[in-house]
Amino acid sequence: MGKAKRYEYDYEQYENGKGPGTMIEDILADPEFGQVTDLTIGSWGSAWEDDCQPILDGIAEKKDQFAHVEKLFVGDMDYEDCEVSWIMQGNYGGLWSALPGLKELTIKGSMDLTLGRVEHEGLEALTIICGGLGSSVFEDLSKAKLPNLKKLVLYIGIDNYGFDGDEDTVRTFLEKSDFPTLEYLGIEDSEIQDQLTKVVLESKYMGQVHTLDLANGTLSDKGGALLLEMLPQFPNIKVLDVHYHYMSEDMVKKLEALPLEVDASEKNEPEEYKGEIWMDAMLTE
Repeated sequence: MGKAKRYEYDYEQYENGKGPGTMIEDILADPEFGQVTDLTIGSWGSAWEDDCQPILDGIAEKKDQFAHVEKLFVGDMDYEDCEVSWIMQGNYGGLWSALPGLKELTIKGSMDLTLGRVEHEGLEALTIICGGLGSSVFEDLSKAKLPNLKKLVLYIGIDNYGFDGDEDTVRTFLEKSDFPTLEYLGIEDSEIQDQLTKVVLESKYMGQVHTLDLANGTLSDKGGALLLEMLPQFPNIKVLDVHYHYMSEDMVKKLEALPLEVDASEKNEPEEYKGEIWMDAMLTE
């Protein structure tokens, strides 16, 4: 059975010369790495000013020594290391063919993120956690060839931190993409969560997924009413995740009465400022 292990640098290590250019060398020098199938890369010491491209390139260049990796998380850091919107990512184009055994990929941060030509026979789960997902990433994913992808989670975020589209951007992506084995669809963390709820409910994937994830956004009673109206048409949906939301208690009770597993925890209250109502997505900066 493989090991899970995390590699990261703190600020003191960064000050002493460690960074993205030394990470691969240090990982490969670890005598335990040969047993690591679940690889997490946390802070590379300077994520707000140095991207992780040397790490991605290093994995591709040393692909034979990383061939045993089945799970990869790049950028697993909290705000004390670097705010999510400041994490400088990189181009993943060379990674898809370098890791044929990869089953799960999680990316945190979207600044300078490029997925490239996404083709992978074995990938089963892809998650992108960010404060704002750029339209170029949606375009890359819309052309992706991931025949065994079962789980897709995309944090949409807000325009101040990288989301340069609207509901039509997500609609077009869902129309053009082709994930024949998808079982779990997460379109979350948006300030237009009601609009995206409608987009998702009208998408072709509603007839095949068993888990619908619309969490961490500004879902209100408007979106909740759409779910109440349309979910009975899809008996294949077994789990609804709408935690972190702005729905009323009455709407929550109605959703929880549906014949499926519902997570509607973390209820938030809208704020009023100068006559305007404000609701925030969970993760932005």
